[in-house]
Amino acid sequence: MTKLLIIEKDTDLTKELKSMLEQESFEVSVAYDGIEGQKRFVEDDFDLIVLALLLPGINGLDLLRTIRKASSIPVIIISEKNHEIDRILGLELGADDYLSKPFYQRELLARINAVLRRYRWETHTLNAGTKLNEFEGLRVDSRSRTAYRDSEPIELTSIEFEFLETLMSRSGITVSRETISQKVLRRDFSPLDRSIDVHVSQLRKKIGDRPGGGPRIKTVRGAGYIFVTD
Repeated sequence: MTKLLIIEKDTDLTKELKSMLEQESFEVSVAYDGIEGQKRFVEDDFDLIVLALLLPGINGLDLLRTIRKASSIPVIIISEKNHEIDRILGLELGADDYLSKPFYQRELLARINAVLRRYRWETHTLNAGTKLNEFEGLRVDSRSRTAYRDSEPIELTSIEFEFLETLMSRSGITVSRETISQKVLRRDFSPLDRSIDVHVSQLRKKIGDRPGGGPRIKTVRGAGYIFVTD
């Protein structure tokens, strides 16, 4: 049975989500503050964490930092609608997805299923054989899900790696935002979704520019992104 951990101070919301998810055959544990959430994360093995940003004890962003130092477990953050900066920081720290309150419970369920599908596909890929993409000192290894620049490892989140792998496997070809949303984020594209912009911004910082100067990933206005090879 898939085990979820919900860390959220709103007891009414948490009870509603727990009830809904248990009806969908998930095993659900809850914590109402960051300290208890961290304790449960350390003491048990979960398949996914739903993490609120506004928490007593330890706030959600600090807790996410702690989680990411120890694990690649999928994390979906939920935040207040007017906390755009916190949502962006959450993605930069390695969250897999986010939702703004208020949200439909079924939307959270859909996001959970999408993130779990992506994570399980990635785990399966680890055993599917080695596939390498390399250009101008930048290399990605699909089996180990590692990336290197001039033989030095680059620390990428799961989404950042898949984003880079998707672009490099289509080097020189524009990849649409719709394709990225569906293939990398595993959800339908929305023009209002800024998470793609956040991920590509972070990815550019980590992989650096081309040896001769200029970005490795170019934005094609109104179309998408391209891994530059010319």
